[in-house]
Amino acid sequence: LLSPASSLKTLGVDLLQKQNVPLHHTEEYYDNATLIVRRGQVFQLKLTFDRGLKDDDKVVLQLSIGEKPMESNETLVLMNLRAGRDSRCWCANILNTNGKECLVTVTSPADAAVGKYFLSVKTGPHVYNPGNKVVYVLFNPWCEADTVFMRNDAERSEYVLSDTGYIYVGSEQNIFGRPWNFGQFEEDVLDCCMYLLEKSKLKQKVRKDPVIVSRAMSALVNSNDDAGVLFGNWSGSYSGGTSPLAWTGSAPILQKYYKTKRSICFGQCWVFSGVLTTVMRCLGIPARSVTNFASAHDTEENLKVDIYLNEKGEKLDKMTSDSVWNFHVWNDVWMKRPDLPQGFDGWQAVDATPQEISQGIFQCGPCPLKAIKSGEVYLLYDSKFLFAEVNADRVFWLVKNLNDKQKLVKLREETKAIGKSISTKAVGKNTREDITEQYKFPEGSPEERKAVEKACSYLNSSNLSVCESTPRLPPLQAQLQLEVEGEKALWLGNPINLNIIVRNSSVGAWTVNLTASCQLQTYTGKVEANLGFIKQTVQTEGKPVIQLPLNIAADSYVKTTTAVEDELLIKVNIIAEILETSEKLTDVITLMFQYPPIKVEMPETAKINEDFTCSFLFKNTLTVPLEKCKLYVEGLGIFKMETIDQGDIMPGRITKSQIICAPNKTGEKKIVAKLTSNQVKAISVEKMITITA
Repeated sequence: LLSPASSLKTLGVDLLQKQNVPLHHTEEYYDNATLIVRRGQVFQLKLTFDRGLKDDDKVVLQLSIGEKPMESNETLVLMNLRAGRDSRCWCANILNTNGKECLVTVTSPADAAVGKYFLSVKTGPHVYNPGNKVVYVLFNPWCEADTVFMRNDAERSEYVLSDTGYIYVGSEQNIFGRPWNFGQFEEDVLDCCMYLLEKSKLKQKVRKDPVIVSRAMSALVNSNDDAGVLFGNWSGSYSGGTSPLAWTGSAPILQKYYKTKRSICFGQCWVFSGVLTTVMRCLGIPARSVTNFASAHDTEENLKVDIYLNEKGEKLDKMTSDSVWNFHVWNDVWMKRPDLPQGFDGWQAVDATPQEISQGIFQCGPCPLKAIKSGEVYLLYDSKFLFAEVNADRVFWLVKNLNDKQKLVKLREETKAIGKSISTKAVGKNTREDITEQYKFPEGSPEERKAVEKACSYLNSSNLSVCESTPRLPPLQAQLQLEVEGEKALWLGNPINLNIIVRNSSVGAWTVNLTASCQLQTYTGKVEANLGFIKQTVQTEGKPVIQLPLNIAADSYVKTTTAVEDELLIKVNIIAEILETSEKLTDVITLMFQYPPIKVEMPETAKINEDFTCSFLFKNTLTVPLEKCKLYVEGLGIFKMETIDQGDIMPGRITKSQIICAPNKTGEKKIVAKLTSNQVKAISVEKMITITA
């Protein structure tokens, strides 16, 4: 037996970050004191002993996770340096020795559990336990054997490494990109993701599976069941927290959550999506934020969304729990699906916005885009709900009051109104990419109708009667078209002057009861104010075009836009009933308010660790004062999010704010600024700067 005096002792471990990290594409992560590696790939360590290594010395590297690590549940990994290689499990081998130093290669399996491992070295009776030697193991889209492997380098760069981007908002007719800092490499973000993994209570064995991990994160990014990251609020009142429109990125949210361990107030769909993109990219799962315009929220699982209008043409919220959101933002994550039949690998939809309960809690996905496209709504997870979001039919009902009783008249059923212009940021470019064809076949094509019929066949049998394919309507006898004309740019504080147009291309003479209403709504379709309506009977004979003005004074809407802390839009509903044929036409138009821009003044390039000045200029060109203005600015690798109070900005007044920037990272960096006020909820701007060494 060896005497204790001659047994080997470990004196130190060098994690060799400088050489490991570039090979694992983890050099951008904030924390340099630990080692961040991707699974399925070799990394090296340098061990220092109290003497030279002998052939009969037994050295075991230990990686442990959690409070009571055990081999049986994979929370303890033991690697004997003399045991040789095995690609299916963790292994460590001696590369070379130099005096008392020993260079070791460590290889993790391509399905290793992701997490934060503590490293120790066992030599005979001695265990060297440096408390701060931590190895983070992430998913690896660069490794072909990993289920999140992504072949294309430009796509990996975009969906894993890019820490800035856009989230698309607005309406189908007026789409614009809101700059968003994902910030997955910022301080504490990785530790926050590890904390969420712990909080998920997923067993170590399933922390290898991106399907289970992404589903768990879709639940943990909202606060509903588990005191997760973000508290959702659509009330229009955000006192006691930050308005969803004020956030410029995910890092401040995750940093504050990690520090306080309390849900952050407040989020709406684009904030949930932005944060989930950050969490996924941080863990190494390729992810993108995706916006669906005219997005259905089908609560009854019948693939129909019912919209009820009163006799003034005003939408009635109280009659239905179904809704059509102007836009809804969720996520796609990239992975293989060995848990499903073949053919469903690739992009999978996940959604962290708490809308419907799935398996008892608010979580959604991952569901293959291929399953949504082909109507395979029996597949895991939440395929029915996601299919309806992009494929439901929209049904308009007129609610008539007859002798104090309500009578419902079906106005129109639209099969092509839902799931429009599905958008994400293009790979490597600051432009929008339309990915609608990844989610659905072209509207009205035989393949699309077949997918809807297939989806209907899988819905609850009790709903099958209402999910029958809609019979094709005969062509209209009265060939009339409805339109709205008006100024394209609605400037807040100006009157809204619209013309309701009836175009008549038929030879017949028709009597048309025309109703048009104007409402202020949120992006989820919630009615905040009725602004006005017109009701008129018109004769079409000899008139190819009939115009009816609908004018709204500024006073009738400014109070509401000031009182509600959401960005509001104008919805115009038109109903035309043709008396001679009993035909009914409807149309819905969405109009957005325009706002003056913020200008950013700063150099095009700057040097690392050398200060430069960034100025933000804003001129209030509106006719209304902007009260309680705040400027939120953030520059990843330059400065953390700052809030600058600007007070009230009167019409015509110019404000200028300056910030001194001290860049600490090289490369292309983006500064994002956002102005909020009581009247104008969010004006965004971004500017790029190149930081050189």
